[in-house]
Amino acid sequence: MKLVMAVIQDKDSNRLSQALIKANFRATKLASTGGFLREGNTTFLIGTDDDQLEELLEIIRENCKAREQLVAPMSPLGGSADAYSPYPVEVEVGGATVFVLPVEAFHQF
Repeated sequence: MKLVMAVIQDKDSNRLSQALIKANFRATKLASTGGFLREGNTTFLIGTDDDQLEELLEIIRENCKAREQLVAPMSPLGGSADAYSPYPVEVEVGGATVFVLPVEAFHQF
């Protein structure tokens, strides 16, 4: 058995949630905040049998797409201003960061 922790952008949360339900995967959704852009994320905790792991990863891959987004830069706080640009910068956001952990035991009460 595996525990899959998937951190995704909020924009993909509902689409992934519906896809997981349709494929009979149970998940717990947690609100989280990203450190770099300080934007909302959703972290899914999903338990799955080893033989269903690839199917689960494919569902996450299909429903969590990376996209380009303009981001207003933050001014440096006490750091060097040499590389600071006052103009919006285009960065890639979205997609999914997925951790797969082995589960030693699982109990449901």
